[in-house]
Amino acid sequence: MRRHRLTVSLTAALALLSPVLSETLQAQDADTPRPAPRLPNGEVSFGPPPGEKGVWNRGDYRSMTPERPEEIALRDARGGPDFSTHPLKPRVSEVPFQPWARELWLYRQTHEIEPYTRCKPAGGFRNMATPYGTEIIQVPEQQRLYIFQTGGPHSFRPIYMDGRPHPEDLDPSYYGHSVGHWEGDTLVIDTVGFNERGWLDARGIPTTKQLRLTERLTRLDMNTLRYEMTVDDPGAYTAPWTTGMDMRWTPDREQFEYICQDGNLASELMIGGGNALIDRASPIVP
Repeated sequence: MRRHRLTVSLTAALALLSPVLSETLQAQDADTPRPAPRLPNGEVSFGPPPGEKGVWNRGDYRSMTPERPEEIALRDARGGPDFSTHPLKPRVSEVPFQPWARELWLYRQTHEIEPYTRCKPAGGFRNMATPYGTEIIQVPEQQRLYIFQTGGPHSFRPIYMDGRPHPEDLDPSYYGHSVGHWEGDTLVIDTVGFNERGWLDARGIPTTKQLRLTERLTRLDMNTLRYEMTVDDPGAYTAPWTTGMDMRWTPDREQFEYICQDGNLASELMIGGGNALIDRASPIVP
């Protein structure tokens, strides 16, 4: 009789706890990101699973170095994320500028607007961190991969995955020439052949035609893409240096037609005058 009563009591307790346990497990499942999808050939997919849609959205996109203290304070006041301590970003004092490159970078903080606002293409960091979403399309049968940007010039750049070398007689361009390969589940992109007219970020990090970029893209899970970029430019820096950001997956979004000049609502930026700049009068703090 006692054993029967104990069994009945345990059954009743489990019945009471069952909804609570179910809700707890559901909450844990909701907080746990789905794993990164894969293509039929086994490669990690940078796109949506079959039947779904979505784009990658920029994270701390404006600068390849942490934002300045006053910008961080403003973002904190608005309740936004603070990206200043991202593990891949060096402080300004840690960037191995050559003297002329640092002076040009400082000049650009108050006297120039990035070419991106005038619909010019941008490579590397800024190519990934574009307004309205970025798509990475893998075409295994072509042994190519394409990175499409919605905002800005609404353009794309191909990544050749067939093992070809860089051409010896490259004509310098905004995007350069990119070849890629896999290291485990990380895509490694090697790019050379840049011109000197594009900016790699919105703050005007200088580069020369000697620039070589190494980009590493790792989809950590369904919702997170880690982007790492190493700048190797002996014309502007005394040593290679690395920066990066995490990008977030935005489901149920698609690219749309974006005509840069028609969509550019900041017409005052087109003249490139110092008075058109956002207030940057405060000093740069390394």
